Amino acid sequence: MTDQKGKKMNFRGMSYRAVQLANSKNRSKLHKKNQIWLKENFYKNIGWDNVVTLYQKIEEFRDNYQLEKLTVEELFIEADRIGNRYLTNQEINEYNQRLSKEVNEVAEEIDKQFPETEMEFIDFSQNTNIKYKRKHNQKTYKTVKL
Repeated sequence: MTDQKGKKMNFRGMSYRAVQLANSKNRSKLHKKNQIWLKENFYKNIGWDNVVTLYQKIEEFRDNYQLEKLTVEELFIEADRIGNRYLTNQEINEYNQRLSKEVNEVAEEIDKQFPETEMEFIDFSQNTNIKYKRKHNQKTYKTVKL
């Protein structure tokens, strides 16, 4: 395909025919309801503008499929990433500082509510029950919980 000045046109490094082939291949991988939607809304794989528009719409459907597969945690991370696009670095830093402060306050409250009652002692003596093949000048340690 050439434009009016005789230059070869391409879309994302693909020729007209390559985009058509990609559309055909990717369209067949869509859910049946989305294939029907494309047909009902007159998305065609012929004509340069139509081919590009169809490619972009198929790509949009496939991106949505990726989001469907994400766990709740991954969705929150993705939403945070998208939201951060619209914030300045200063706003992001201020938010992270507030969040860090909140997390520390929660951790302190948890420590107050559930104090650690077990004491841990580390036995640094050379007499341990476990026999290891020791290298010269290597110390062994044994942890004992009371």
